[in-house]
Amino acid sequence: MVAYVRTIRARVPWRWLTPRVRSGVFTGLVLLVIVTVDLGNLVQKTHGHASARIIIVAALMVARAAALVPRRRHPVAVLAVIVILDIAAHALVPQAADLQSAPSLIAMYSCGRYRPVAVGWIAGATAAFVFSLSLLLWPSSSILSGLIIFALTIALGQYMRVRREMAVRRGVEAAETAVRIERRRIARELHDVVAHHISVMSVLVGAARTTMAIDPVKAEEALLTTERTAREALAEMRQLLAVLRADGTDDPEPALGARAAEVPALVAAVRAAGLRVELEIAGTVRELPASVDLAVYRIVQEALTNTRKHAAGAQASVWIRYERAAIAVEVLDDGGNGTAASTAAQPGGGYGLGGMAERVALCGGRLQSGHRPEGGFRVQARIPVPVTAEIVAPAAIDSQVDHGS
Repeated sequence: MVAYVRTIRARVPWRWLTPRVRSGVFTGLVLLVIVTVDLGNLVQKTHGHASARIIIVAALMVARAAALVPRRRHPVAVLAVIVILDIAAHALVPQAADLQSAPSLIAMYSCGRYRPVAVGWIAGATAAFVFSLSLLLWPSSSILSGLIIFALTIALGQYMRVRREMAVRRGVEAAETAVRIERRRIARELHDVVAHHISVMSVLVGAARTTMAIDPVKAEEALLTTERTAREALAEMRQLLAVLRADGTDDPEPALGARAAEVPALVAAVRAAGLRVELEIAGTVRELPASVDLAVYRIVQEALTNTRKHAAGAQASVWIRYERAAIAVEVLDDGGNGTAASTAAQPGGGYGLGGMAERVALCGGRLQSGHRPEGGFRVQARIPVPVTAEIVAPAAIDSQVDHGS
């Protein structure tokens, strides 16, 4: 049976079944059921006697069901038409036409569902009042029970309307939250790019200016390094702007060169700018998830930038360890001449340590930072990494130490 249904689905083109078409088909089936039930009750209650009145009532029942078609766009008008048709049918054949019919209840629900609270209740109260007057003229059922049923029907429609509005509001808030998160991410990226590269460039340009007359060769090397750093900064900023212009929903790629494998090149650039840095990489180097890869690079970059800005003359060390199910990063300095200070205490440092902590938290890790008892500052992070199929047994530890020149 399942195979037969799949065969039918494969042969029949379902693309024409748009949401509007499906809604129309469902509405038509519901109206057909309503007309069939109403005409069946009419025939049963009149015992099959044919007369002009019964034929007119049957026509009114069909028209009453057809009037429900535009109930979403014009619910109040639909309710008014159905009230008139119900009263006319009830006046012609009181024992066969019930004022509390299915079309009238659907129209009441539509007023509560597709109109504001005040409009829905006013329309429903007016219809209930007219129905009550009709029951006084042609008694057939309890007025109180009818009023209760109408009130509950309108209340159900109001509830569904409020529920739908809350769902739409939650969707809008979720979209706005996603936009704010993306803006904060881009702000962190821009801060990392600008703070690091501009700081390096300023140091190199200053060094070139002071050595230009004494040692033109070193001055030229400093200017070449400055040019290369500026190009890297422009490339990363262009990629961030490309993310802003992108229309796709895929996750953006890490910034150019911002990967854990590029940390040695980063350390070399910082060392060339005048900061003494030692680098040690332990464990088996392997591919990391894009977010973790970028986080490791940015942590080292931001920590070294803070050391260069707030700890003049300091010596820093970077330690990266690839574990089986995590990667650990530590950057520390000795405080230099004693002027080291936390980025959080510096004006305008809002995206420094806070940005690093948020980045690590988004990757499921934890970041710790603070002053060392012996002097200086330490930044530690440990980020979990999924165990890939390539790592099936504990790997031998390869230690790579770079003390610089």
